[in-house]
Amino acid sequence: MTPLVLIQGFMCDARLFAPQIAELGKDREVLPIISTQQSLEDMAAAILDSVSGPICLGGLSMGGIVAMETLRIASDRIERLALMDTTPLADARENHEIRNRQIKDVWNGKLAEVMRDELKPAYLVESENKNRILELCTDMAECLGPEVFEAQSLALRDRKDLQKSLALAPVQTLILHGAEDRLCPPQRHHLMHRLAPRATLVSIPDSGHLPTLEQPAATTAALAAWLAD
Repeated sequence: MTPLVLIQGFMCDARLFAPQIAELGKDREVLPIISTQQSLEDMAAAILDSVSGPICLGGLSMGGIVAMETLRIASDRIERLALMDTTPLADARENHEIRNRQIKDVWNGKLAEVMRDELKPAYLVESENKNRILELCTDMAECLGPEVFEAQSLALRDRKDLQKSLALAPVQTLILHGAEDRLCPPQRHHLMHRLAPRATLVSIPDSGHLPTLEQPAATTAALAAWLAD
């Protein structure tokens, strides 16, 4: 059975997909990937080097961007593709100075503050699990540390527009997003669907940017259906 490669989001480890790995891993090999290179090209190359043959490839947020870069350079290797709460667009120019300043702050010991005050507020909807998930996000970031923060920030800052890569998407492509995602809003996913019209578009209710943790059962069900299609 074709292995499932799951690329983590910005400053996340395998816990981002823990509910999905537990369920989907019953039927196939699931390989969580943390991308730590300083460019999308190197991130994609590392993924392709880590496993041989065809793969089912999924990614959330930054992981989805890396998945689209992998699709661009090796579409023949990707049997199925899942893009979750992500964007095919290049980084906005106004973000560059912010990212540069965040890198400096993180190396000055402010990783938790940057995650808590600048990044996490846009992640989640209000729910009884919000604080628990935010604490998990902080812990994942602190476990990865400043070096990974810098590498991933540079890769995101310097990325190219990937809209054309979606024309290469396989028939078994899933575009999934939290219905209330503010970081990568629904209209971004509708754009992706127009660029990959054969894909299946799924909106997860009562979820923001991290539906894998906010609505794990619904997200897992969507991924299971994608793998079974």
